[in-house]
Amino acid sequence: MSTGFTDYDTSEYLEDEQDAIAYLNAIAEYDDPALMQAAIGNVAKARGMTQIAKEAGVGRESLYKSLSRDGNPSFATILKVIRALGGRLTVQPA
Repeated sequence: MSTGFTDYDTSEYLEDEQDAIAYLNAIAEYDDPALMQAAIGNVAKARGMTQIAKEAGVGRESLYKSLSRDGNPSFATILKVIRALGGRLTVQPA
């Protein structure tokens, strides 16, 4: 008997804003910029990339590219997307 694997898409499990914020906060614990970029992309996908792009004031295709594995979003773009997702960055002691 062989084991089958299915694709896992985090965005399918983020049901509301609380899930999304908790997910991003958990990812932030890893201090990995690439992982955070992917997580922001997952949340944006869950909320609707077109809507998030509109709210952030960036093009949809540009947002997809920025948040892709090979993307290199500016800090300004990340801030705009986080704001569009209903979040904000805070700094606290490590």
